[in-house]
Amino acid sequence: MTEELAKVGELLDAGDVGGAVRLLRFTAERAPLPDVAALLNRAATAAGFDELAAATGAVLADPGNPQALYDTGYECIERGVPGIAVPFLTAALAQAPGQRAVITELVAAYEDGYRYGDAVAVLEANQAHLVDWPDRYLLAFNCLMSGDVDKARRYAGALSTPDDDWAHGRRRLDGMLARVDLVPGPLDRQALRGWHFVLNAAILTALSPYGFEDGMNGRYAFIQDSPAECHHTLHRLGTLLTALDRRPSSVSLLPDRSSRILGLAAATMLHLPAQPWQPGRGDTVIVAYDLSALDGDVLAPLRERAGGELLVEHASCWTGPPPVAADVTGLMHQSIVEPWGERLLATRDGEPERAPADDRPEQDIAADIVAAAPTDEVAHGDTEADLLSFAAAVAEAWPSSEPHRDRMWSPGPVPSSYFT
Repeated sequence: MTEELAKVGELLDAGDVGGAVRLLRFTAERAPLPDVAALLNRAATAAGFDELAAATGAVLADPGNPQALYDTGYECIERGVPGIAVPFLTAALAQAPGQRAVITELVAAYEDGYRYGDAVAVLEANQAHLVDWPDRYLLAFNCLMSGDVDKARRYAGALSTPDDDWAHGRRRLDGMLARVDLVPGPLDRQALRGWHFVLNAAILTALSPYGFEDGMNGRYAFIQDSPAECHHTLHRLGTLLTALDRRPSSVSLLPDRSSRILGLAAATMLHLPAQPWQPGRGDTVIVAYDLSALDGDVLAPLRERAGGELLVEHASCWTGPPPVAADVTGLMHQSIVEPWGERLLATRDGEPERAPADDRPEQDIAADIVAAAPTDEVAHGDTEADLLSFAAAVAEAWPSSEPHRDRMWSPGPVPSSYFT
């Protein structure tokens, strides 16, 4: 057993199942599969994941059993560890060449780990066994997600007409490819605003200036949000609406506290009346602080787009994308602390301390956002003029005319460093 796997075992001995699994994610593809299966079986048993424990037990009993290998990979994906799924599914495919269920599950594992190029390689190597829907659709889609527009267009152009079950996939892919032609400038691995629009039909109003050239490419990792950042999003939203002659008649307030605070500030800054959100109401701006934080009863109706409605999300988690893509995104982060949430501060002697959450009335906190001086740190290529030039170029396809909002697709071809 390798030194890394020995450390996984030590963590399991100490009862740190989460730490063991996190470390196993980085070693699973390099280590002997029986050793990985044994450690994963221990972790699953300790965590009470009976299906995963049974699947890994079957692998240990018969390491060449493709069904057991497949079941283990499937359960790993279900448990949110696609990196551990990959070696089991790769082994299953080697034992059962051409099995579509194994191929597509391996592709799903790569997609969940943002490894779109690897997904393309698997699909291309198994083209003789694929059907158009969804297999070759996934091939075209992953080509686009990896940044290869020409190959995506070639594969998309060869697809047959789908039945009703995959008609949405056809529209999704066609919409993405059509939006490619509208984006000004190169669509390279740092074109975060451009790719965000291509994939989501959404305009990203701000790029993070921190670590842009050191792996972040415009996204935040951890950010303690501020009234100034919120003001920045809402100011740029207003600038966009004016420049593109969009004239909503109201701001709709979602039911969660954070969105209500931001919505009240938006109503003041946009000079519009605020009203409680009502599903299906058109001609309004719906303001969300973080769509991922909303419950399903709110998210479900947001998937349906009313006429003249704009959905705005201030803080979007790119490593856990929301199930509904907004029309306007303020900033992209991995982890965020709301300006009114419990915060970590440094004392005068440099020691960290927790500041309690701000429990003042929503209107008072919203007034702080309105009064805040906008942030003056701007990433290269992210001036207000840059944003408006981009918006003018893509205006014919924004906001989307699709009646249903898709999920947010992230990260696409633009990578960013992130905590694991």
